[in-house]
Amino acid sequence: MWLPLWPLASDDLLQGIYRTSRHNALELRYIEANPQSLSNLLVVDIDHPDALMRAMWNRKAWQPNAVVENPANGHAHAVWALAEPVTRTEYARRKPLAYAAAVTEGLRRSVDGDKGYSGLITKNPTHEQWEASWLTDHLYNLDELTEHLTVSDFMPPDSWQRTKRKNPVGLGRNCTLFETVRWDVYRVARTIRKRNEHPTPEDRHDLEAAIVNLCQEMNSTFSEALPASEIRATIRSFYKWITTRYTGWLDSRTTSEEKSAAYHRNTGRQGGLKGGIASGEARRAATRQRIMEAISNGHS
Repeated sequence: MWLPLWPLASDDLLQGIYRTSRHNALELRYIEANPQSLSNLLVVDIDHPDALMRAMWNRKAWQPNAVVENPANGHAHAVWALAEPVTRTEYARRKPLAYAAAVTEGLRRSVDGDKGYSGLITKNPTHEQWEASWLTDHLYNLDELTEHLTVSDFMPPDSWQRTKRKNPVGLGRNCTLFETVRWDVYRVARTIRKRNEHPTPEDRHDLEAAIVNLCQEMNSTFSEALPASEIRATIRSFYKWITTRYTGWLDSRTTSEEKSAAYHRNTGRQGGLKGGIASGEARRAATRQRIMEAISNGHS
């Protein structure tokens, strides 16, 4: 159920967290909930003195696998384990990621959990300071949890996934990164491809550099930034998608120009496509402008 091999861990969160061996981590009070780039545990932080009761109440068919309680105040982490992990860094799998984020939000609503909890670090259920209640060994799938949450009126509506949040946390950060940065990545890719008939090594270098800048800039806006390893994996995923799947990159410059001209003739619109959405964030817009200027000047 618990997958990390080299997890983040700590005995005192105020003193920071650090990576250590799985064996050593299990001796500490706090451990990383999920391995890097994957999530198979959905964790909700319940900051109420009756946390255990909230986690178990009126949900016999979908109880958490474990509730790890602080006996000093009754607060607890409730954990639901998935049969199939969800990747957090693959662009091609961003829809299941958004689905998992919505299910986690539904679970949070069902217990009135902490909105600001990131899900990165959880209470170690084997540590003597906590009291762990093991309720079921059943591994859930997202559809199953969604059905129970919908019947109980806790599942957020579809519009929740489309809402842009000022301070996303947990899986919401990964979703925001994908859904916000991707429009800029497409735009940059199209701009770069206008320089040559076919992609050159310099084009690929400039594309990768632009993706790095865009992802790092977006990550810097989160109150709790994503780990560097997840950002690196996300950058690789974006780059792979653009260079192997996106026709705006794969087509020759001539073909792209012909497609664009045909589109405008068919729609009666003039000018270029307005890809994506306006960010409304001055800092990210400035970063995009710097990238575009660098590309136009022939360097990254």
